[in-house]
Amino acid sequence: MAVPKRKKSKSRRDKRRTHKKLSAPALVPCPQCNELKPPHRACFYCGTYKGEEVIKIKEE
Repeated sequence: MAVPKRKKSKSRRDKRRTHKKLSAPALVPCPQCNELKPPHRACFYCGTYKGEEVIKIKEE
């Protein structure tokens, strides 16, 4: 079985792990109500997509 001859430094280990991180979800403002929403999705708050109402939202 192969065994490493030298210990990998913390710097080298951390360089390898640089891409393993969480990224914040992309959010854009809704053109109708200016609430943040995911791009290319209907707005959760006003129910519009590209200026048309696609979801009926209950008003309390």
